[in-house]
Amino acid sequence: MAMNENRLDIAERLLKPHLKEDPFDVAAMRMLAELAARIGRLKDSEALLRRTVELAPSWTVAKANLALVLGRTGRPAEAMTLLEDVFAAEPDWVGHWNLKAATLGRLGDFDEAIGLYEDVLKKAPNQPRVWLSYGHMLKTVGRQDEGVAAYRKAIELQPTLGEAWFSLSNLKTLRFSEQDIAAMEAALSSRDLSPDDRFHIDFALGKAMHDAGQTDEAFGHYSKANALRLEMRPYDPAYITRLVDRSIAAFTAETFAGRPGGCDASDPIFIVGMPRAGSTLVEQILSSHSQVEGTSELPDLPVIARQNGQYPISVLRLVPTEREGLGRQYLKQASVQRRTAKPFFIDKLPNNWMFVPLIQLVLPNAKIIDARRHPLGCCFSNFRQHFANGQDFTYDLSNVGHYYSDYVRLMAHIETVLPGRVHRVIYERMVDDTEAEVRALLDYCGLQFEPACLEFYKTERAVRTASSEQVRKPIYRDATEDWQAYEPFLGPLKRALGVVLDAYPDAPASFTQR
Repeated sequence: MAMNENRLDIAERLLKPHLKEDPFDVAAMRMLAELAARIGRLKDSEALLRRTVELAPSWTVAKANLALVLGRTGRPAEAMTLLEDVFAAEPDWVGHWNLKAATLGRLGDFDEAIGLYEDVLKKAPNQPRVWLSYGHMLKTVGRQDEGVAAYRKAIELQPTLGEAWFSLSNLKTLRFSEQDIAAMEAALSSRDLSPDDRFHIDFALGKAMHDAGQTDEAFGHYSKANALRLEMRPYDPAYITRLVDRSIAAFTAETFAGRPGGCDASDPIFIVGMPRAGSTLVEQILSSHSQVEGTSELPDLPVIARQNGQYPISVLRLVPTEREGLGRQYLKQASVQRRTAKPFFIDKLPNNWMFVPLIQLVLPNAKIIDARRHPLGCCFSNFRQHFANGQDFTYDLSNVGHYYSDYVRLMAHIETVLPGRVHRVIYERMVDDTEAEVRALLDYCGLQFEPACLEFYKTERAVRTASSEQVRKPIYRDATEDWQAYEPFLGPLKRALGVVLDAYPDAPASFTQR
């Protein structure tokens, strides 16, 4: 059992009996909620905090905690409503300003968020985590040099702050100096280094060793980081396999033929697939078109999929008006992130591949693009990347291979029952013949060709993903072959991928035979 889970177990053993005796002890309730949030059990934390706020509606700290959890679960608009009450009660507390800035960032109000961070840092300049958050926001809007300076200021104030070291490595285009490497190694030797700081620094040192061509050392750091992360966030690969099995059984050609309708809006363009497969590149290309607005990885579709019961069975029970209503609900929730009147917008949450059948049933006119990359290159890139949340399958080579295989299996089924419904972009083909692939992509979306789409790296827009700096440069091939240097370590990944590896870029024949 993970170390943080142990801490929560101990707290639950102490606090739950106490709360049974005194169910109105809001301090104990908030304490349990905070511990749950720290290990990623955000639903439990939210439920506890909502009860706390219900019992103590004037307790601003509890409201601020709830706003933080809501922001992390993709509901920044709800969080901002709570923060209005928080600010009315305690307008001068720096922590509230920091939380509001982060929430504004989640809403896409980057300039206002940056201004708030700057105000906070004027009042409290020696706050390393505020400098860290400020750096994140600067990086998002493309102010890389200033972002680097903010991260380094955070490190100056707290040399063991692992997330700041990782954030520098996550710029992808930055290379660590020998002094940086020595400082990270010194931080790792610190006795009181937290697990969170440790895995972040190991990920950063993995990147440093990778850039130096020291693959054995790089893989060692990546392995340590991922093992610790997996201990903190256990993952069951069978869950996704079962979901795909149920989806294939439920969503037949007859299922779709017997369920016409839905919301007829054509605004959304969904980019689905694996993380680190080129989805940010596809988004940047499309966002360079005059008719398309890029937003971010929106959390709304998975929430809608599960709100009426167990997916996918719950979706099959919906009547036409309910399916139309869900489509309109998605558009309303996504509109929070929109900033222009352009007719189309992009939702690039990669995990939405699981809900492509739902998209067809509730938004049949939406475009769906499957961004796909060589399984070894893609999966190992996921193993090298730390994700803040939502991608727990990436912390083990076998797990990520099984996940990739399940993804290919469902998408092959969709192609069988809804041929031509999804447009696939193969990353290596995009690299080799960019113009032909861009023209095919625009044609699928019903958009006229615009030269700006070939000069996507010149488009100024906020990019929140790990590829934020890479898509601000012309396409290059080097990264597509990074995995080859690590091939001796990739046995577990190859075994998990199985027939999917040999069939790429196509799906195995066994996946398409019905």
